[in-house]
Amino acid sequence: MHELIIVGAGGFGREVLSWANAMPEAGKQWTFGGFIEEVPDALKSYPRLATAIIGDDRDYQPKPGQIFAMAIGDPKRKLKVAADLLARGAVFINVIHPHSAVGEGVKLGIGCVLCPGALVSADAVVGNFVSINHNAGVGHDVIVGEGCTISSHADLTGFVKLGRGVMVGSHAVVLPKVEVGDFAVVGAGAVVVRNVAAQTTVYAQPARKL
Repeated sequence: MHELIIVGAGGFGREVLSWANAMPEAGKQWTFGGFIEEVPDALKSYPRLATAIIGDDRDYQPKPGQIFAMAIGDPKRKLKVAADLLARGAVFINVIHPHSAVGEGVKLGIGCVLCPGALVSADAVVGNFVSINHNAGVGHDVIVGEGCTISSHADLTGFVKLGRGVMVGSHAVVLPKVEVGDFAVVGAGAVVVRNVAAQTTVYAQPARKL
């Protein structure tokens, strides 16, 4: 039996704990072992979890029998913490809620989270440490770079390509074949109709540079 450690104890970390506990593997292949988090009192407002932070994600040394789930939303910090933990020997699993859907031919990296209602459609390629939130859709043949965070109700339509560490806001839509560069930010509710350069923030309908 493994011990599941969740990386990040913010709001998304608590959500990931819920989604992990809904998986059929919970209680059979692993049990919850705690959070690792750089803010030691992150859970002070949640008495049921008051003692659940077992270490700091910046220097935590994985122990035998532990497996890890990534629950950091910010792409840059997520990728940095993931790289450091991998270098120390951490083994990451995917948290895939039973009410999400994964199509045929999909390739999923490690450390991904698919929340309830998330859809990854046929032949999409999803990199390591990608978070796909509630009711977000990744269309057919989409490529999602490592470390991206796709917020609730966002829609990546067919043949979209996201670079590394892209943040897509809630209810945003990226139209077919559009490319979004590394570490760009697509604002909530944006409709992206043309390519977005790396390190750029776009918003509104149609999306334009902030």
